[in-house]
Amino acid sequence: MNDINAWVWWLIGAAGLGIPLVVTAMPEFGMLAVGAVAGAVVAGLGGGVVLQVLVFVAVSVALIAVVRPIAARHSAQRPQLATGVEALKGKQAIVLERVDGSGDGRIKLGGEIWSARSLDAGQAYEVGQEVDVVDIDGAKAIVM
Repeated sequence: MNDINAWVWWLIGAAGLGIPLVVTAMPEFGMLAVGAVAGAVVAGLGGGVVLQVLVFVAVSVALIAVVRPIAARHSAQRPQLATGVEALKGKQAIVLERVDGSGDGRIKLGGEIWSARSLDAGQAYEVGQEVDVVDIDGAKAIVM
């Protein structure tokens, strides 16, 4: 065991921390692995064991303290580009067949023909009127 340099042990530790990173997809293991690589660099440059451990701890804690909040903030944000039915909400459409609360009406929305019903069951929209899409319920647009 004395034949292997300390930096090799640090790299083995970094590889060992990379395994749970891949298996669990927890980025903290990756940050600890980067700290172990930093410890290997210090060991390779001839730093003592205490300095190696201090660099490992400092780099790992710094990465977790800085990167983790940034990653959490990015994962909490909604995508800025709406796609699918989310992109249709708020769009305007033209009534092709009378739309009321029954759901038998038709509108032209984004170049496509959609079944539609009014948000307010007592409200009706006549052919040619412009309506706003407030929601999509299955394959039916809810308009007002």
